Amino acid sequence: MTELHEYTALELHQLLQRREVSPVELAEHFIGRIERLDGGIGAFATVTREAALARARHVEQQVPTAAPLWGLPLADKDLHRRAGVPARFGSRAFTDFVPDDSDELVQAIDDAGAVSLGKTATPEFGLPSYTEGLAGPPTRNPWNPTLGAGGSSGGAAAAVASGMLPFAPGSDGGGSIRIPAAACGLVGVKPSRGRVPAGSGLASLAGLGVAGPIARNVADAALLLDGMIAPRGYPASHRFALRAPGDDGPFLGAAIRGEGRFQLGVMTDSPWDEAVEIVLAPEARSALDRAIDAFERLGHGIEVLPPAPEPEYPARFRTIWQAGAATIPVDGEAEALLEPLTRWLLERGRAVPARELAEALAWLSGFEERVIRRFAPFDAVLTPALALTPRPIGWYDQQDGERNFAQQVAYTPYTSFVNVAGLPAITVPVDETEEGLPMGVQLIGRPGGEPALFALAAQLERRIRRGHRHPPNW
Repeated sequence: MTELHEYTALELHQLLQRREVSPVELAEHFIGRIERLDGGIGAFATVTREAALARARHVEQQVPTAAPLWGLPLADKDLHRRAGVPARFGSRAFTDFVPDDSDELVQAIDDAGAVSLGKTATPEFGLPSYTEGLAGPPTRNPWNPTLGAGGSSGGAAAAVASGMLPFAPGSDGGGSIRIPAAACGLVGVKPSRGRVPAGSGLASLAGLGVAGPIARNVADAALLLDGMIAPRGYPASHRFALRAPGDDGPFLGAAIRGEGRFQLGVMTDSPWDEAVEIVLAPEARSALDRAIDAFERLGHGIEVLPPAPEPEYPARFRTIWQAGAATIPVDGEAEALLEPLTRWLLERGRAVPARELAEALAWLSGFEERVIRRFAPFDAVLTPALALTPRPIGWYDQQDGERNFAQQVAYTPYTSFVNVAGLPAITVPVDETEEGLPMGVQLIGRPGGEPALFALAAQLERRIRRGHRHPPNW
């Protein structure tokens, strides 16, 4: 007999619509999974059993079944405030903080009819690309608990990969959806800047941070993204004048159909190449080659992009990364509660001169234009998802900020520039190492080009047949 967590999110949606399972039954099942499994994984910062069951009963009785995520369980990333639920932001400085109001993204997900089961773990203020902070236990990779789940949406990815959630929302300011999704063998989507009304990126520094889905397969990721977009009456109620061009969805149709022939570029250089030694692991190269072979067999055009060095990128992006930490709402004696990396970033960020910040922002705007021009001949550009295999717990230097930064770049050189350019991207698992660890690739689209990405990812998923693989002890 198939257990509820073995169904895809889309299959659960169909069971709900046919009234073969109720929102309360789903919530109870997944809460039970969390209570049994999370002690060995550390995916959750908070589990809200009673509030979740009350919400499920409310959805069942009061919310129209036409709501796009009706009755489906998920969890909020602990960077997002939910009224009445602790919001720790992965930091010891916010151990006792309980907000009175919910963030817009949380409200949008509620409007879509979803049922939140709690808060997923994140590193301190979402700054690192791993989830191993001092505010809680490290978030472990369900494929091998000695390895990390990535970050900063590491808790969300670990929860989905281990079957504690069918899918989960995350946020991505430099790879924070795609990195943990790739590390945990999942599909992760970073939408175009402006695409998701409640997580558009347009209000963030340099327009980097957007909200998007993490799921076990392409269709489930499209289902969640549709739900994150739809309930606020997009585009009529979008609170910004600018939004991503292109098809407004729903994207689920493109993900299910998986149709079309496309022209793909292949890129293995990165804008970090002249500042950090980037070594593409054989496992990462193997995954890329397998994806190239699959796309060629499917009839897509493939062209390798020549390198395009950007020697100023590392310094300019560092300025933005550090300046973003300057706004952390911690001052005075409370700074002693921050982790060493966060304190380093905060001190550096608050020391950045206004002129240097303005120059960095202007340079990155020009970089965005160059990337879009470089990619313009292609419907999508294919890269490795990560340069290395998933990193061991404790691999990152927690004391030396400079070395820590270089380690993060060496692991994730293909993600941050996509945020700077505001482009959509999707990671898809396609291969595995000799040890059985998942390895994936990234597809980067044109502005507003999510439909092509979902179609390509669905074709790749079908060709590789990895859409329903699960980690050990599933």
